[in-house]
Amino acid sequence: MARLNFILPVVAVAVIGALSSIYIVDEREKALVLQFGQVKAVREEPGIGFKVPLIQEVVTYDGRILSLMTQPLEVTPLDDRRLIVDAFARWRITDVVEFRESVGSEGEAAAQARLERILSAAIREVLGSVPSNRVLSEDRIPLMVQIREIARRQAQSLGIDVIDVRLTRTDLPEQNLTATYARMQAERQREAADEIARGNEAAQRIRASADRTVVELTSEARSQAEVVRGEADAQRNRIYADAFGRDPEFFAFTRSLTSYQRALQGDNSSIVMEPTSEFFEYLRSDRGGAPAPAPSAGPVTEGQ
Repeated sequence: MARLNFILPVVAVAVIGALSSIYIVDEREKALVLQFGQVKAVREEPGIGFKVPLIQEVVTYDGRILSLMTQPLEVTPLDDRRLIVDAFARWRITDVVEFRESVGSEGEAAAQARLERILSAAIREVLGSVPSNRVLSEDRIPLMVQIREIARRQAQSLGIDVIDVRLTRTDLPEQNLTATYARMQAERQREAADEIARGNEAAQRIRASADRTVVELTSEARSQAEVVRGEADAQRNRIYADAFGRDPEFFAFTRSLTSYQRALQGDNSSIVMEPTSEFFEYLRSDRGGAPAPAPSAGPVTEGQ
């Protein structure tokens, strides 16, 4: 019984020691086996590994591609126009041993902070050498490539590789934005005023052309009307002359009727004249040439 009590603790210690000597490396990780702070083994392949219990320890790092979003920073391009810029970077650990020696026990957090400082310096260096219009344009790929190459060279000492760098925002400061918007608004208002002025000028030309066309058409129409009226009057006179030549008495009769019509127009027309006047020649008898007997009364008033 005493012997069994002795064996059970030994077995338990052995089992615990065996379990503590086993470690597992995930396929998304890279591992270092450290002994008193010194690197004894590097494990980048997934699987099970062994270490010396209580003496050695295993430190794992993320082996995937990691992301870093930089804080907004103010950059002064070549034309002294201030810009607010932030960037997005993708990076990964390539040399686990060098990475451990560079960042120590702080791991990815320390690497992120140091990489952000490297990116900020690279952004200031590249964007400070070009005018702001190039930074604000859509074709910024060459600038991002330059920033990535500078950051990649400087990050190699950390045991990491900078895969890609993207400028996510390139804006003017708030006070500059207000001034820029005001200037853009003034430019648009000036362009609108120019367009309105050109439109009014074109409308004035069209209106003047239309007025001139109206005057020309009216003048031409009046001229043609006068010609037609003159031709009609001439034709009328020829007809009258022909009728007079054929029957002078009928012509005189129609002319007298026309005179009656013109003289007695209106609702309150009146004529005062002698009854023996030639005006009533065709009213006194059946024929215009035979005068009617003179009445005994004085002047007569005819009305209609």
